[in-house]
Amino acid sequence: MAFEMRVAFAIFLALFSFQSVLVMGEGGVECEKLPVEMCAFSVSSSGARCVLEKKYSYVASTHESSVEYQCQSSGIMAEKMMEWIESEECLQSCGLQRMSVGMSTDDLSEYSDFTSKLCSDKCQNSCPNIVNLYLNLAAGEGIYLPHLCEAHKTRSRRMMFESVAPGPTVKTFSLGGVAPAPY
Repeated sequence: MAFEMRVAFAIFLALFSFQSVLVMGEGGVECEKLPVEMCAFSVSSSGARCVLEKKYSYVASTHESSVEYQCQSSGIMAEKMMEWIESEECLQSCGLQRMSVGMSTDDLSEYSDFTSKLCSDKCQNSCPNIVNLYLNLAAGEGIYLPHLCEAHKTRSRRMMFESVAPGPTVKTFSLGGVAPAPY
């Protein structure tokens, strides 16, 4: 059994290396050259995060429209990560889908399966690319992800998000009809 596991792991590494060579080529990872199935949550050689976008086309002669997906470089830069293709294991652990279009923090302000998975120890400790991405996306909304995760883990009836902006600004969201406590 151990021998079979080693052989399977060796085959996996060989396939992953071959796939990486095909994707990266000589110039490294370029979002626009990634297959759409590998785009979301990847990071280019320049550190730009890759984002999957929809492109709608309309053919006037047939009166039909179609949707095409494209991988694009976003304006969001990854910190200390380059040439990163996110693993399926991390996507699953953190509650994300490979074919996600765009980037959003919409689900962070509620108790959701996504927030549970994003805040899970497995995601937080094993998937630095995703954690860094959502830490920065949340910060852009004035949400401090570690506080959100702590409130989520303790199932606090009140979630408080500490703003990353200078000054005393704090965003507070009330869940379950409970009003935030005064300071």
